[in-house]
Amino acid sequence: MKPMFALLAASLAATASAGAAQPARQPNFLVIVADDIGWSDLGAFGGEIATPNLDALAYGGVRFTGFHTAPTCSPTRAMLMSGVDNHEAGLGSMAELLVPAQRGQPGYEGYLNDRVASIAELLHQGGYRTVMAGKWHLGLSPERGPAARGFEHSFALLEGLANHFGADQSAAWAAIGAAPTYRDDGAIARYPTGRFSADVYADRLIDYLERGRDDPRPFFAYLAFTTPHWPMQAPPEDIARYKGRYDTGYEALRAERLARAKRLGLVAADVVPHPLEEARPWATLTTGERAAEARTMEVYAAMVDRTDRDVGRVIEALRRTGRYDDTVIVFLGDNGPEGGTIDHPQQADTQAKLATLGIDNSLANIGAATSYVGYGSGWAQANSAPSWLFKAYTTEGGTRTAAFVAGAGVAGHRIAGADLSVIDVAPTLLSLAGLRQPTSFAGHPILPHEGHSLAPLLAGRTDVVRGPQEVVGSELFYRRAVRQGDWKAVYLPRNAAIRGRTSVGDGRWRLFDVARDPGETRDLAAAEPRRLRTLTVAWDVYAKNHQVVVPPRDEPIPVPVAGDER
Repeated sequence: MKPMFALLAASLAATASAGAAQPARQPNFLVIVADDIGWSDLGAFGGEIATPNLDALAYGGVRFTGFHTAPTCSPTRAMLMSGVDNHEAGLGSMAELLVPAQRGQPGYEGYLNDRVASIAELLHQGGYRTVMAGKWHLGLSPERGPAARGFEHSFALLEGLANHFGADQSAAWAAIGAAPTYRDDGAIARYPTGRFSADVYADRLIDYLERGRDDPRPFFAYLAFTTPHWPMQAPPEDIARYKGRYDTGYEALRAERLARAKRLGLVAADVVPHPLEEARPWATLTTGERAAEARTMEVYAAMVDRTDRDVGRVIEALRRTGRYDDTVIVFLGDNGPEGGTIDHPQQADTQAKLATLGIDNSLANIGAATSYVGYGSGWAQANSAPSWLFKAYTTEGGTRTAAFVAGAGVAGHRIAGADLSVIDVAPTLLSLAGLRQPTSFAGHPILPHEGHSLAPLLAGRTDVVRGPQEVVGSELFYRRAVRQGDWKAVYLPRNAAIRGRTSVGDGRWRLFDVARDPGETRDLAAAEPRRLRTLTVAWDVYAKNHQVVVPPRDEPIPVPVAGDER
């Protein structure tokens, strides 16, 4: 270990090089990302799942009702790490789903590119100890992994998903290209087979916190859970806690959650939810279909429950090491809930391949390490209510996620309704650390942050982050959205069956007043043609400025499913 004076000298030198004006005491940062979690899964957002640890943080901090991400995980993580739009940071689309028109184009590299510096790199340069555990999904090669992008210590899943018990590391999985890749401080590693993913990642982060107990530097800790992402798997004792809870179906759950969200003041009392899409009415399902559906939701709830308890263990480690009172805690979901119908990895595209994997999706086995089921669009829309649709769409259901900030310096016990974005996280952390973003990093220029620092909002000095004229655009899989103030325009391409799944869309722009209608239930395009035109022109400007690839007329729409995230 370096002598104390050497550590301090290195910290001061790095901070000076970043052009920083440090506060008297820099806070620690813990950023927690839950993978595909629903907007109302946490009790503090209206859910019935037992999440006491996250609820305590959320209630004590600032809960956001208008926090938005990209429609899927790796584009969101690119924005989280960089503070700029995903089309500029290298994830204009998911690396697994690039289409011919996008390959080789700037901003579509499929990894966090060198036009940006990650928040870990900037904080490390500014004197922070940087650690992470969990999902990376921002590059597979050693020079693109977390160890090369600013993290001193990391245990990372490089791909977008994995078996939650490590049962996909065998030769059979490798033979079809579906075995995950793990790196431990940059070196190839194996996952501890048999242990649940949330436990493993929390254990590793706790170890990093314990090992840094005597390090005088503040820390940036990134805990990127893979729960509750597909496949639905959880320890059996946790699943048993929810036996029978969801037998009344997803319409009933949706109504319950929305009513609680209204009582909590998160949603206006007169808000109506968007009608269900791609989901059969519960009453039309057979007895067997209902049993399977209810079971998958029981497993999903168990995954969220277990994740919450692991967050509790991390919080206890912060208290034990004397760092809790100086830590800012950021929690967010990376996108809306997964609504796809998934029953096996996409690489197992033939019965012969599937047979080699030992998958058993029988009712009694759902939730075990050998089962591979999703929970479908009905439950996803219950979990995103009142929003329209779910993950992979630019609608509110795909991009509005549960998020809050708590801890040091946060004027808490509040709900903030400002229009916020995941690109705001990096500039917020840098600002709270008393650091300024440099114009170059590692010898090359970097793009300036596009997001806003939320420091004034967190301190209780303002409730406004974006002015009413500021435009925020987005695009993924040729689905588009643009927001200005209370108004949002959404474009979903015409229906296209890809890999057996139909995309919702009609190939026209729709217009919504999302302040009054967050469920996007009333299309005002015909009533407000001038406003719609203003927004669509604004999207064109956004697309040009961010080098968004607009598809050829007959280009197939890449409709993602969870198994594509390898």
